[in-house]
Amino acid sequence: MSRRRCNEPFFWSLFSSGGMISALILPGLVFFLWIATPLGWWQSPSYADLVMLLENPLLRAGLFIVISLSAVHWGHRFRFTLYDGLQLSHLYGLIATVCYGGAALIVCIAAYVLWSFA
Repeated sequence: MSRRRCNEPFFWSLFSSGGMISALILPGLVFFLWIATPLGWWQSPSYADLVMLLENPLLRAGLFIVISLSAVHWGHRFRFTLYDGLQLSHLYGLIATVCYGGAALIVCIAAYVLWSFA
């Protein structure tokens, strides 16, 4: 008797790590970029400074991880919001394709943009 392996724990771990990353990292980014900078508490970085930062491969890899895990978290959360909140469970395949396809598109765009600085 063979048992089929389930890949659901892997996807739930991506979802939960994306939620954790989003909860820990994104509020700091929002504070510095959209609150502290306009109020003058933090000096706005110039374009040259940002390009210099993005030349570091570790920073690019870190940003890629934050963006990709947040996108996977969004796709999974939005999928189940449409299923349960709006009662659209009859569109199971279409919603899953659009949500996870959108997350994959965001990950591909992030990879292209971040690695174009190399």
